[in-house]
Amino acid sequence: MCLRHRIGRLEQAGHNHTDGSQAGSGVSFVAHMTNHIDIVEVGPRDGLQNEATMFSTEQKLQLIDHLVAAGLHRIEAVSFAHPKHVPQMADAEAVMAGVPRIEGVSYIGLVMNERGWNRAVAAKVDEVNMPVFTTDTFNIKNQGVSTRESLIALSDIASEGSTEGLPVSATISAAWGCPFEGEVAVSRVVEIAERLADMGVPEIALADTIGVADPWAVAERISAVKKVTGDIPLRVHFHDTRNTGMANVHAAIDSGVTIIDSSVGGIGGCPFAPSATGNIATDDLVFMLNRGGFTHGVSLDALIGVSHELEEALGKRIPAMLPKAGNFPQHRQKGETS
Repeated sequence: MCLRHRIGRLEQAGHNHTDGSQAGSGVSFVAHMTNHIDIVEVGPRDGLQNEATMFSTEQKLQLIDHLVAAGLHRIEAVSFAHPKHVPQMADAEAVMAGVPRIEGVSYIGLVMNERGWNRAVAAKVDEVNMPVFTTDTFNIKNQGVSTRESLIALSDIASEGSTEGLPVSATISAAWGCPFEGEVAVSRVVEIAERLADMGVPEIALADTIGVADPWAVAERISAVKKVTGDIPLRVHFHDTRNTGMANVHAAIDSGVTIIDSSVGGIGGCPFAPSATGNIATDDLVFMLNRGGFTHGVSLDALIGVSHELEEALGKRIPAMLPKAGNFPQHRQKGETS
């Protein structure tokens, strides 16, 4: 479900704060009463931005088209970062001009500041997301300003988004640890989450930008954040840098999260963080959700086909396991015997 649709539902229902009052924006979500998971596909942005192979605009549009055909309907398509810093995203406007505009498909653009916001609006994205890092060092390396300055900019952008009718979500990046300052206190994550809730953002993502989270810390931080965000939907973004990504997804779902970021083939990472390797793979996520009895609307077989195409285009093996192992159970071919 796209963020715009969530906001529409929220405007009808209101949003429960921890004190029981009705205010702001968000949507009431009780994960243990639903078996549906919304997947946000970040491969075209977070996936490609950290790859040495530069995709042409045409290749990006083909990738997005195939992801949509596989059933992925909420796609982080572009970043409006400065081309000097993230050259892989230099053609953001051209990509947005060429994406298939299909009812029910929502394209997210990442912005870092007001300049990026203005570009995103002009490019006609369906949603905007802005990251805010838990530490000043990481925020300065990624966005050139302190965390406090990013929060001020985000507050202005969220207000403009409300006026424009363009949903603006926020990501708390490095929510489980920073490559420059080390451990991040739970209280710091909660502090930023409370600021975001006060701004009225309709969705908050918690990102393990460098892949240091574990399932117990995931459950702990989600529980702590929920105490200050009420029913604002939480989204999670995990990297599989240390092979804990899928375990962390399991912990997040058990904690009531129903929106999961993932990247086709497991490609990607943060170009500003040392050794921040790939996102969790959409292929592997879909397999796990299938086995767990969750619905999500994505064809795993079609997705594996997209990953094989991606592997060929990148000229290397991709991290995802499902394109290597295949789906299960395998459907027998006509005439096959045991």
